[in-house]
Amino acid sequence: MFVQHILNTKNNANLITVPLKTDLSGAISTLAARKIGVVIVSETGKNALGILSERDIIRALSEAGTNALSAPVEQFMSRDVVTCSPQTSADDVLALMTENRFRHMPVLEEGALIGLISQGDVVFARLQEISMEKDALQGMIMGH
Repeated sequence: MFVQHILNTKNNANLITVPLKTDLSGAISTLAARKIGVVIVSETGKNALGILSERDIIRALSEAGTNALSAPVEQFMSRDVVTCSPQTSADDVLALMTENRFRHMPVLEEGALIGLISQGDVVFARLQEISMEKDALQGMIMGH
């Protein structure tokens, strides 16, 4: 299974990004309003300059207190963004997420941001695939 299959099951038309200068409070409001756990930091909506997760926000508040809320997200975002392509396998994505201890990965095609997948998206897709394989094997065993 490849990332493209997972993207096909998601609505990435409303991929949420925020500019570098967005204050942390504004980013938090976006996360809360959209009921999401991460936002991509991008000036164009087509690149991934960074990623701001709930963990980054907790770290910012721990380090800077409430002063962090008025600071730009570029001060707190994770800059070394690990990305994948639509042709990356789901197993490779899970391995990268586990190894690097993050749960969201931007998907780039020819350098342009086309989606975002979560660990939950990948696990759900793999479980569906395993279920279909199980059903096919049971059908073969039972002669259907």
